[in-house]
Amino acid sequence: MASHIPGVGTTPEENLTRYLQEIRKFPMLEAVHERALAEAWRDRGDESAAAEMVNSHLRLVAKIAMGYRGYGLPLPDLISEGNVGMMQAINRFEPEKGYRLSTYAMWWIRAAIQEYILHSWSMVKMGTTAAQKKLFFNLRKLKARLQAFEEGDLYPEHVSEIAHQLSVREDEVISMNQRMTGMDHSLNAPVNQDGEGEWQDWLEDETCSQEETLGVSQELDQRRDLLSDALKGLSGRESHILKERRLKDAPATLEDLSRHYGVSRERIRQIEVRAFEKIQKTMRNAVLNQRISC
Repeated sequence: MASHIPGVGTTPEENLTRYLQEIRKFPMLEAVHERALAEAWRDRGDESAAAEMVNSHLRLVAKIAMGYRGYGLPLPDLISEGNVGMMQAINRFEPEKGYRLSTYAMWWIRAAIQEYILHSWSMVKMGTTAAQKKLFFNLRKLKARLQAFEEGDLYPEHVSEIAHQLSVREDEVISMNQRMTGMDHSLNAPVNQDGEGEWQDWLEDETCSQEETLGVSQELDQRRDLLSDALKGLSGRESHILKERRLKDAPATLEDLSRHYGVSRERIRQIEVRAFEKIQKTMRNAVLNQRISC
């Protein structure tokens, strides 16, 4: 994909400041125009269309990257990795599904940045399991919620609460907090040495208007309704297995369900796959019917 992303620079703060100023010049896309660009890129390989989609979402990448600036890595590197994730999202974006590119791309952007942090931050060599990654990326948030702002060790009750919420051992919470303590940066710190502008100035969300936010909420409600209707077309066993395996934060194992129904794990897997394919087909047809009737 050809890209005209402004250069982020490496370490000079003036390059970063210039980049943040430049990306503000790219306009946001209307929904109809965004879909036309996405179809032009997907169907004809129109690189100018892809570049316009990329540039219109650079502010979204910068905003998401700002949220990870406390992990001791250069912000330009985080933004660059986020831009890679955004381009991956554009390559996989399916506009006919009805949601906006920003809604879809934010997951790819976050995933790219998080993977970069986990591979680059030398202090965290143990971030390999899902639970440890969850601890790594949620510890600050939970400390703020518990008002545990101390520079040093956490109080025992805070350790216990965080360990319980994230399903990790208390010693893992203590170890991670010690590794990360002192790495937070003040939101009032200047962006450059001249003192012009603070980091908090960039926390305002310029990516979505009130109308767009409402649109995203309506889309989520619509998809929940479609899923609920689609589940009604499954048998009781198919619905139960699908919910247990795909719709829960802590999915049931094949072994658990095989014991529950008195069949093999492979049979449970087959039922799960078949039920999921039914759901996909039903929801896809429902979306197409809605578009035809519009």
